[in-house]
Amino acid sequence: MAQMIQRGKEWIRINTQNNSIECSKDGGRSWHIRFFNISGGKGIFVDLFDNGSEILACTSKGVFSSKDDGHSWQSRCTNNAFGDFKQLSYDGQVLIATTSKGLFCSKDGGHSWHRR
Repeated sequence: MAQMIQRGKEWIRINTQNNSIECSKDGGRSWHIRFFNISGGKGIFVDLFDNGSEILACTSKGVFSSKDDGHSWQSRCTNNAFGDFKQLSYDGQVLIATTSKGLFCSKDGGHSWHRR
């Protein structure tokens, strides 16, 4: 699971102690909160995935996306029919999700999912 990713000169990570997204611009010497999930509305962050133009996050409530390097998050898939999303990966053509109900794949950036 990627709880930390690099985007350009910046590192972005999940702080599991307070369920926040943090960033470092100095190689990890100092960290600053970028997104604080105060109400828990996005669920518990468990995995980050750099999808090029956006960041995808697996949470206990589904998959969320951020187009502003983690400052804000939008719901991408919160259908519990797929189970709890645990991890995302990419095989070059398809986004693959490991969930509590098995492997699912998406050809449209995580908007729709099909059992693999």
